[in-house]
Amino acid sequence: MKTKLHIFKVVAEHLSFTKASERLFISQPAVSKTIKNLEEAYKSNFFIRKRNSIELTDDGKAFLIYVNRILSIYDEMEQQFLLLKDALPENIHFGVSTTAANYIIPKILAKFSMQYPQVHFEITSGNSEEIESLILNEHLNFGITEGKNTNKQLHFKKFIKDEIVLVTNVRNTSIKNNTIDKSTIQHLPLLERELGSGTRDIIHDILKENNITNLNTTLHLNSTEAIKNYLYHSDSYAFLSIHSLTEDLTSNKLKIIDIKDISMERWFYFVSRTGYNSKVMEFFEKFVRSNYNF
Repeated sequence: MKTKLHIFKVVAEHLSFTKASERLFISQPAVSKTIKNLEEAYKSNFFIRKRNSIELTDDGKAFLIYVNRILSIYDEMEQQFLLLKDALPENIHFGVSTTAANYIIPKILAKFSMQYPQVHFEITSGNSEEIESLILNEHLNFGITEGKNTNKQLHFKKFIKDEIVLVTNVRNTSIKNNTIDKSTIQHLPLLERELGSGTRDIIHDILKENNITNLNTTLHLNSTEAIKNYLYHSDSYAFLSIHSLTEDLTSNKLKIIDIKDISMERWFYFVSRTGYNSKVMEFFEKFVRSNYNF
């Protein structure tokens, strides 16, 4: 039953049998059959099936509330009985903000999988605001985000420190000695991340502390990779995590512009709901801390 309920939850979250089958690594007919069996068992229609999409019915929305509660109880049972016997679950699902998901977590997961090949990871990636919202709404139990740590409904534990730096195309020679005064920032053509990005929030907070509130933002993009690819072909500028720039600096594609009297540092955090306890989360957190090269 746990597997069936988990399949229902994934379908309900993605509103797509195709995406659910991709996420769960099972065939689409198997997903459809599971949903049909649940609907028959509970004498309800949980989804409205349209030509190219599906929607939750009112019964489906109500059923999802019960499913979340039941899966949470399953999780507690496994923590209480299985993990006490040093057994890891088959699936670990958590959320990661975009920067960490792209540049920090993959090499850690690769090492984890070599030691514990029986464990399958399901990673939800998004900006910090999206991941924290999923944790609050109990779609995720824990995650790793960057940015502010002020929500009292969430518990934050420091993971690693990050530095945000100003970068541009290495061919851009408009700034002498690759150094500027902070007053120059507001005149630069800037690329920025979207609203909800933890990186964007930190940048704006630090600039505001330095009395810089008017930026010459020319474009908003929803990923660091998109910003970097734009920078390769323009003389624009962007504030990016140093963790995202290793290959670009080594291959001489982008360069750092130093800003006098401004340092941009922030933390990545392990995040969970306040009061939530999980041996899976504790085990994974310890593994991450011991296997990340600070």
